[in-house]
Amino acid sequence: MILRFITAGLASGFDPRRSRRTRFTADIIDRFSLLIFALVLIGVGGGLSPALAQQGREEPWAAMEKSVPTAPVVVDGRILFRICGVTAFPPKERARGIEERIVAVARDRAIPVTALRLVQAEHSVNILAGDQLIMGVFDTDVRLEAPGLSRQVLAQVYLRRIASAIQDYRSERTPERLLRDTAMAAGATIALVLLLFGIIRGFRWLTARIERRYQLAIERIEERSLRFISAQSIWAAVHFLLHALSVVAMLALVYLYLHFVLALYPWTRIVAINLRAAVLDPALTFVRGVFGTVPNLVLIALIVVATRYVLRVTHFFFSAVREGRIKLARFEPEWADSTYKIVRVLIVAFAIVVCYPYIPGSESPAFKGVSIFLGVLFSIGSSSFLANIIAGYTMTYRRAFHVGDRIRVGDLEGDVREVGLMVTRLRSIKNEEFVVPNSLILTSNVINYSALAQQRGLILHATVGIGYDTPWRQVEAMLLTAAERTSGLLRQPSPFVLQKSLGDFAVTYEINVYCDKPSAMYELYTELHRNILDVFNEYQVQIMTPAYHGDPAAPKVVPRDQWFAAPAEAAPVRKAGIG
Repeated sequence: MILRFITAGLASGFDPRRSRRTRFTADIIDRFSLLIFALVLIGVGGGLSPALAQQGREEPWAAMEKSVPTAPVVVDGRILFRICGVTAFPPKERARGIEERIVAVARDRAIPVTALRLVQAEHSVNILAGDQLIMGVFDTDVRLEAPGLSRQVLAQVYLRRIASAIQDYRSERTPERLLRDTAMAAGATIALVLLLFGIIRGFRWLTARIERRYQLAIERIEERSLRFISAQSIWAAVHFLLHALSVVAMLALVYLYLHFVLALYPWTRIVAINLRAAVLDPALTFVRGVFGTVPNLVLIALIVVATRYVLRVTHFFFSAVREGRIKLARFEPEWADSTYKIVRVLIVAFAIVVCYPYIPGSESPAFKGVSIFLGVLFSIGSSSFLANIIAGYTMTYRRAFHVGDRIRVGDLEGDVREVGLMVTRLRSIKNEEFVVPNSLILTSNVINYSALAQQRGLILHATVGIGYDTPWRQVEAMLLTAAERTSGLLRQPSPFVLQKSLGDFAVTYEINVYCDKPSAMYELYTELHRNILDVFNEYQVQIMTPAYHGDPAAPKVVPRDQWFAAPAEAAPVRKAGIG
């Protein structure tokens, strides 16, 4: 009643106005707790006591069986004794012959039990029923049971057990005994049906009572959890638990019923014994296994707790490095997060290696086979996965680019939005998102427009082709004028012009300007191109790019008075919004 006392005390402490509910809840918990407690005691006692008994004292036949094979003599499911054999006559065959002779004598009611007698032979003591030989007791049997006894004493013990087995065989097959056992089986069947019906009705009543009494409390739980825990899921869990308990209770009753009924009749008693072995032995093996692994599980729990604390300290250290509170020589703060991830993987891997020998079943061939199978699958299917991860860490330490930089990877160009462990995300000037695998970035040429833009400036350039009849000094002056009219460019360093080539029909000039805003490079390109067109039209110099077929009658220029022709008057020129 200790569990009931604690339950009632706790419940009354929470709400003293609910004494009836407390008693009801305590009764329920008390019954289930006692049931579980009894099952645990039975399992622990049945599972551990053989092991403890084996450590303290060992049956003679169990110790002898390690070196000499033995076999039991079984009549109606009861073991009378164990015997050994020789190479020419194995113990199983000898035991089967003894069993057949005992049963034959038991069936012959003309042979009284008092007809059993011992006859001394040269090498054995024989047990006879009248003139029929049942078995002989040899020196090997004496050494098996008790080396200090004599063959005569051991034969007397065997005779008493055989006599008792014959009496039980005959008494259990009398009409009166069979009628009584049948009546008991019928009563057990009726009791089983009533109990099963009572369990079903009882659990239905219990479910309805719980729903009526605790409906409001479960709704409050749902409200306090901000609907994260729904009342429906709570009721589903309660119904599942009650249903599982009812099924377990009914299965336990059916098992007890079958064991009781089958054990009543001598023909089915061996089935009852095997049923007990088939049902209880796995449960007892499981209980023994659980109790045997408790020290290892405790050690694994301690390793897990220690690993968590080590990870916390490591995270705190690298966070301080990232924030600049701790400075390491030749270690960039931006490397802190990636280095912490690597160190975390190493710490977790070390903890797994330490825990592996203590995992229950880790030494079994099945566990090793599954581990090898998973390792092969991981190695086959994770080549690209690991390549991207390694590439991600490599890019971090290479410092190829950072978040916010404008880069070009192959034919893709955009601003870096995220540098992940496996992929890098770029946003193009068209507001498109590119997901680029890190392994592709590692094996491609990467152009970083933002790398030195803040220090030396990014150089933008525009190319024009001008005829040989235009002085090159005039062309360079016009290009520099267009650069001066372009806002957003750096004045220092100064723009400069290069003569790229002397073509067949035109000279190729390139204007180079500096800017410190890579994100606005396309907007600056647009404004620079506009100013070049305006300046060349203003000085009536024809741009020959991209092709030239012949000198026109008049230069192909736009007069100044037509620069704002319709609809340009209604819609003033606006700056490009790219970048």
